[in-house]
Amino acid sequence: MVVVGNQWGDEGKGKVVDWLTDQAHGVVRFQGGHNAGHTLVINGQKTALQLIPSGIMRAGVACYIGNGVVVDPGHLATEIARLEAVGIEVRSRLRISESCPLVLPSHVALDVARELSRETRGQGKIGTTGKGIGPAYEDKVARRAVRAQDLKHPQRLHDKLRETLDLHNFMLREYLHAQPIEFTPTYERLLELAAGVVPLLADVGHLIHLGHERGERLLFEGAQGTLLDVDHGTYPFVTSSNCVAGNAAAGSGVGPGYLHYVLGITKAYTTRVGSGPFPSELPIDQPGTVGHHLHTVGQERGTVTGRPRRCGWIDTAALKRANIINSTSGQCITKLDVLDGLPEIRICVGYTLDGRDIDVLPLDADDIARCQPRYETVPGWSETTAGATRWAQLPQAARSYLERIAELSGTPIAMVSTGPDREHTIVLQHPFEG
Repeated sequence: MVVVGNQWGDEGKGKVVDWLTDQAHGVVRFQGGHNAGHTLVINGQKTALQLIPSGIMRAGVACYIGNGVVVDPGHLATEIARLEAVGIEVRSRLRISESCPLVLPSHVALDVARELSRETRGQGKIGTTGKGIGPAYEDKVARRAVRAQDLKHPQRLHDKLRETLDLHNFMLREYLHAQPIEFTPTYERLLELAAGVVPLLADVGHLIHLGHERGERLLFEGAQGTLLDVDHGTYPFVTSSNCVAGNAAAGSGVGPGYLHYVLGITKAYTTRVGSGPFPSELPIDQPGTVGHHLHTVGQERGTVTGRPRRCGWIDTAALKRANIINSTSGQCITKLDVLDGLPEIRICVGYTLDGRDIDVLPLDADDIARCQPRYETVPGWSETTAGATRWAQLPQAARSYLERIAELSGTPIAMVSTGPDREHTIVLQHPFEG
């Protein structure tokens, strides 16, 4: 089964994956890096994960980082240590593909310097996290990446790192006018980190295959969201990897026949971090407005950066695009409780662009920026949905709202999340049984 974000990320995938791993044997991350952030609340205790799969919070669940992920070994060590400090066993359950490209300090420097350069030139920031993810993927595609397997071979690591840093430092000094990264301390630090990373390296694709042969339930966990996909999102305001369901196979080393169900995680409204078009956006800095309500009640800040998330009404025209791209089997609607108390709710059902009505998100970011949203208004509810675990517990207006989302987006509702804790979940169709 594949779990992907159906919007611009931050849909609450971590909580859903954690809930689903109660019946899973393994969880696989297949793209992105530590620019992703999943916040889990278990028995009232909040835990933020960025690189390690959410399944790590369930004892006995195997966790895999596939070849489609770029890995910062320093961040990996920090995240492992943080989990171990609260008593979570990590090393015996985590395996990392030897083919993962490494995120180097020079990638981070390039990422930060490029954003600053874009802003200085008046182009406007892309809105990256500044974690070096994009430059690391560039090196992968250019076939010069330092990969996890290189940590096993000190001389090979030395030679590849030297060549890569020479190029990166030329760009930093001559084009971006930024400070270069020194070779020796970078190399020595990688050798230190290798001692903790190398024992975790494995042929992840083959391990997943063996689990599949044994009949294990495997969950492929996406990061970011469909509308941030480097090919299918609001380019260039996108992430640097393919975060759609189709990449679960290529990013983990197995074939598409292993993917039996696609669950699209969809927030009950819409949020976005960083730059880029957002047709249904509302202002969040005016107390008493719906945008301010969504931002404050939803605690909408980025897990990785802490940046305030932009907020707006749900956009079913964008959801329709996401469901087409992902071949979504069912949707999980999250943070429904944030809408409690609103007297009426608006649904973006399509747009007007150049005098014509369209009902699916365009592919061109400039066109999206010019789209005027068309809304349908439905009744809100005064009752609370927080913590509901059965469909019948929801107010009729909330049920009608969810049914309308399913109708407009073309995909049924499989689950509803009514709060941050594991137990705050309504199941209409269990994805492992779909």
